[in-house]
Amino acid sequence: SGGRSAVFTAIVFVLTSGCRWRDLPPSFGVSAPTAHRRFTQWTEAALWRRLHQAALDRLGAQGMVDWSRAILD
Repeated sequence: SGGRSAVFTAIVFVLTSGCRWRDLPPSFGVSAPTAHRRFTQWTEAALWRRLHQAALDRLGAQGMVDWSRAILD
């Protein structure tokens, strides 16, 4: 149930709102088990790290990242 875009939106909602997976509103068009399963799969596939790096690369190329304030660990 639910396409990738709907699943992605539902996952971001859960992660940013503090909503529990089981309380995911049906308006997302994705069941809670599906959203959680995809979150787990995408986490194991390092999708979130790759998305973060892609966003940084794009913003950096546009001069929108102040690397002087970056902290490396």
